[in-house]
Amino acid sequence: QVQLVESGGGLVQPGGSLRLSCAASGSIFSINAMRWFRQAPGKQRELVAVITSGGSTYYGDPVKGRSTISRDNAKNTVYLRMNSLKPEDTAIYYCNADVTSGLGPVKDYWGQGTQVTVSS
Repeated sequence: QVQLVESGGGLVQPGGSLRLSCAASGSIFSINAMRWFRQAPGKQRELVAVITSGGSTYYGDPVKGRSTISRDNAKNTVYLRMNSLKPEDTAIYYCNADVTSGLGPVKDYWGQGTQVTVSS
């Protein structure tokens, strides 16, 4: 009933930039926090960034200072702009959102992921 679809991943050179998008659709009453996670080969899944419905943000240490999370509430979309990309940023990036479809409880939803590869 609620779907998150990531886009914008691809191959970039070290030092380059990329902007990921995640659009939520379906039976959405409201979206609270939206998050980006990533899973790199041989590593645990880690939180990249969080943005609340009011626009407050949090960044994980590996991307702090070179990434920006933002959202467009009218489009139910969250973005992640990454600058100064490093090979260590290579991972599948997943979108996550806390969604209410009505008066029920908040539920977590996940996107299918988008691959980011940083390589020369």
